[in-house]
Amino acid sequence: MLKDITLGQYFPGDSVVHRLDPRTKLIWVILYIVALFQATGPVSYGVMVLATAGIVGLSHVPPKALVKGLKPVIIIIALTAVLNLFYTDGTPLVQVWKLTVTYEGVARSCFVVIRIVMLICGTFLLTYTTAPVALTDGLELLLGPLKKLKVPVHEMSMMMSMALRFIPTLIEETDKIMSAQKARGADFESGNLIQRAKALLPILVPLFVSAFRRADELAIAMESRCYHGGEGRTRMKQLQFAGLDYGALAAGVLLAAGMIALRVFGL
Repeated sequence: MLKDITLGQYFPGDSVVHRLDPRTKLIWVILYIVALFQATGPVSYGVMVLATAGIVGLSHVPPKALVKGLKPVIIIIALTAVLNLFYTDGTPLVQVWKLTVTYEGVARSCFVVIRIVMLICGTFLLTYTTAPVALTDGLELLLGPLKKLKVPVHEMSMMMSMALRFIPTLIEETDKIMSAQKARGADFESGNLIQRAKALLPILVPLFVSAFRRADELAIAMESRCYHGGEGRTRMKQLQFAGLDYGALAAGVLLAAGMIALRVFGL
């Protein structure tokens, strides 16, 4: 299960999405989320499914990676679907014990599941197609106006980028610790939920020790390279908007506007 968590991973490539400016992709994610939450009916959801499929196709990210990213949250998706299925008022279809399944509940469950899946896939593409350094630079430039309010923009961007970057590293470290504990006779799969939670306690101590050790090594490495924050720093690659970026932003605005229009018409 741990190996199925793909958040924070970067898949190198030369696709259209990879070549976009990181600022464009950050703005696109915001527009995508706005458009997705405007979907209310079959037509609007169909448009979002086509848009998501098109983005995935342009990114050349393996669909298998997106499916793996969904596995850790499959229980949450299923629970959300069940709750909407039984607790939505409307035209009764089937009654299970004291719970009634309604037509509106079935439709709402399907739409909620589709929305969650597209939300995860669409947002995960940001880290899949953007290098951590480029993501940091894009965040810093987008949040640049906040510097006038004395907000530590560079430090915030660096922390967010490093947090995303170290998610796969910590997952790999956790998997190694669990394998070592299993070799010593630890059992993480039998028993009830409380017993499994207690069995995971011996993993937390070495995991925290490893995380603090890596953080200390990173701090030493940054200090040895004379890192003193973002003031006066230069970039090896200067970010500049190209025609492709303007086209992508225009498409994102049109998508969000179109979804708002579909919501007004109840589609």
